[in-house]
Amino acid sequence: MKHITFYLDFVSPYAWLALEQIPQALQGISHHIEYRPVLLGALLQGDANPGPAGIPAKRTWTYRHVSWLGQSLGIPLQMPAQHPFNPLPLLRLALAHGRNGSINRFVAQAVMQHAWVGGLDANAPERLQVLRELLLEQKHAEEAGEDVKQWLRSNTDQAKQVGVFGVPAWEVDGKVFWGQDALPMLRSYLQGDAWFEPQWEAAAQVESGLKKS
Repeated sequence: MKHITFYLDFVSPYAWLALEQIPQALQGISHHIEYRPVLLGALLQGDANPGPAGIPAKRTWTYRHVSWLGQSLGIPLQMPAQHPFNPLPLLRLALAHGRNGSINRFVAQAVMQHAWVGGLDANAPERLQVLRELLLEQKHAEEAGEDVKQWLRSNTDQAKQVGVFGVPAWEVDGKVFWGQDALPMLRSYLQGDAWFEPQWEAAAQVESGLKKS
């Protein structure tokens, strides 16, 4: 059985789409998924990457693209009232209802649905309270507690260390697969595709044509 670490941030619509696609994408493959919330902004900042929301034309395209993908895939997705929103309240809430930095699929789905279904304000206090009540039986820590803050920092640092630069991302056997559209590639690797033996490392050896000034 392969162990897969799924790094996600609830601010990412692609992470929501990927979360819903995973069961079918990996159907028939023996695996275990560990869900670890990370702070996408910290990953982007570390690479001096403004992200899609930092480039006006790309922001507009992203919202159109994910809205189309949602209806095309049959996954409910309505852009929240504001985006990007501050994901910290949702990240800390999720981690408080997990264990040692990991959350289960129920928590991941509940928080993602809160953000991406209905087109509402993800951080509205009354909505956050409804979400807390839904997750009550899963609670193990306080949202504002030091444990939760440390888990989020550790998850984000761990993601950086293994080479994660965005979400959704999956790490398995030291290999990182990034983006909702990488799910077929992840499946192929888990099935033992012979392509990965020579080509995974060979692709990384291509010399950059951009010269440092």
